[in-house]
Amino acid sequence: MKVGVIGTGHWGGNLVRNLAALEVLAGVADPLEVNRAKSVADAPGIETFESAEELLAAGYDAVAIATPAGTHFEIGRQALEAGIDVFVEKPMTLDPEEARCLHEQALASERILMVGHLLLYQPAIAFIADYLQAGKLGKVYTMHQRRSKLGRVRDEENVMWSFGVHDVAVLLTLAGEMPTEVLACGHAAITPDIEDDTYLHLGFASGVKAHLHNSWLWPRIERELLIVGERGMLVFDEPGSRVVLHRKTVDGELIHRDEGEEILFEGSGQPLRLELEHFLECCRERKTPVSDGRNGYEVVKVIDKAEKLLAASR
Repeated sequence: MKVGVIGTGHWGGNLVRNLAALEVLAGVADPLEVNRAKSVADAPGIETFESAEELLAAGYDAVAIATPAGTHFEIGRQALEAGIDVFVEKPMTLDPEEARCLHEQALASERILMVGHLLLYQPAIAFIADYLQAGKLGKVYTMHQRRSKLGRVRDEENVMWSFGVHDVAVLLTLAGEMPTEVLACGHAAITPDIEDDTYLHLGFASGVKAHLHNSWLWPRIERELLIVGERGMLVFDEPGSRVVLHRKTVDGELIHRDEGEEILFEGSGQPLRLELEHFLECCRERKTPVSDGRNGYEVVKVIDKAEKLLAASR
């Protein structure tokens, strides 16, 4: 199997190294010579191209797209038209209609389309999903996520598009449904109309409420998921790859109980490696990815609605 990478800069370089280690990397495309040279240093013997069009004409089986988000739709569309399976980094697109079109195009052409929702391939998230589905936390009340740090400020999309895509993908997966309510607020401190700090609030038909804070203008690295249920509270510390159950509850008579805490899961594996292995498996076996085009579309749809709410409040 031959796979090409389009866009080998900040994140694309990680794709290059992992696909090379998986012995499927055949070539890369990037307009910058320094990026192409770095890819060759990491994976000697690969082909290099200056444009996506050149790589797409090389006859590879699949392509991984790690270009600026605004280019994902056009490159993905061209790849699918060429009969190539596609892995596209998050966000799938910046427009839900474009995301829907890519999803439908992949289905019509019987091509694999997978979106890089990396956090869904974190083993701890799979553990949490199974734990909730088994009813071990009882009725879920609320889910809270934070992804904040002093990060790389973008001038094309706001921090929710940059940081929050992974988190929204997780919230939708754990909720098992699309939200019936979307609320959002934020603040653009550095660049006009590009929010550096955002809060997203989702309501689901099941009664679950979810809340997400994203900021790239923050003093500490905070990556955490907290789930409150009738039988306790789960806390996923992403940097530590640890899931802890806090046996803290309030009963029907409003009496608090604290019966300590327990580490339920530890260990992260290598999410990016697991994600790319899953993509290759889906290509070889022609099966639907966990983060398929529909998943990508649903995430874009939620964030686009939030973006419109942010724009209306500016």
